[in-house]
Amino acid sequence: MAESNDSVSIDADKIYLGGKEYHVPTGRGSVSVIVCGDQDKPALITYPDLALNHMSCFQGLFFCPEAASLLLHNFCIYHISPPGHEFGAAPICPNYPAPSVDDLADQILEVLNYFGLGEVMCMGVTAGAYILTLFAMKYRERVLGLILISPLCKAPSWTEWFYNKVMLNLLYFYGMCGLLQEFLLQRYFSKEVRGNAEVPESDIVQACRRLLDERQSTNVIPFLQAINRRPDITSGLKRLKCRTLIFVGDNSPFHSEALHMVSKLDKRFSALVEVWKRNFFFTCLCYKYNALNYTAQLMRSVIYMTGIQ
Repeated sequence: MAESNDSVSIDADKIYLGGKEYHVPTGRGSVSVIVCGDQDKPALITYPDLALNHMSCFQGLFFCPEAASLLLHNFCIYHISPPGHEFGAAPICPNYPAPSVDDLADQILEVLNYFGLGEVMCMGVTAGAYILTLFAMKYRERVLGLILISPLCKAPSWTEWFYNKVMLNLLYFYGMCGLLQEFLLQRYFSKEVRGNAEVPESDIVQACRRLLDERQSTNVIPFLQAINRRPDITSGLKRLKCRTLIFVGDNSPFHSEALHMVSKLDKRFSALVEVWKRNFFFTCLCYKYNALNYTAQLMRSVIYMTGIQ
């Protein structure tokens, strides 16, 4: 495929393997951060969804060459993993007190201070989007812009609270079992992508399932507990003055939450991108073998909105 004028050549394998892992000490324990790119460039912080890390959450974006080249051409990317979600993480002691969402947001500040970063861009998915939004509300002077995919901003509904309680019990008694994986895959992917009796699972779903197999179940519990106890932050959204770009798919279980969130943001600084085509889905922004131009256009809009040159 011919390269556009603002893209750079990139080796997809090096997106992950070329990054350097740092273990950043914080007040609530060590945090794994994978740094990819030139640290002299503007910083982009990523935070994944529940039970995921940078590889399993953002692979759909970074396996799309044009989108990946646009990101690495404009940013140095700092992939922050929730505690215990990084590759090779040791099991978290069950007696260790679970962090609150405020603790997780404060950890991001400590990561920024560790690397000497000032204002940053932030990109998060669902639970990670909530943590980054909370961080932006608490430390407004440190955030240039937010890129949020299927974000949360309200406290859990009774349905979500109960659903999360079921997942917590499965994690506690059975670990990362098949039923729990199905619950999580329903959270991440549309029905079409997950497959059925006639249509096999897509490659990216199979890859995600393999990565979930490697996840320490005890390490997922604290993050899920924190998200299930999250407060409603709707009232603070109007005070956000950073550029905010929200992506959501029409089949996302968090579609109504994203619409609610964008309705509460200052319309001068926010925009919503809804993907209505059923053959697109979100792993990060979007992923499909023939979606390269579409994804590149989305990333150009991100760069335009946030004022990155």
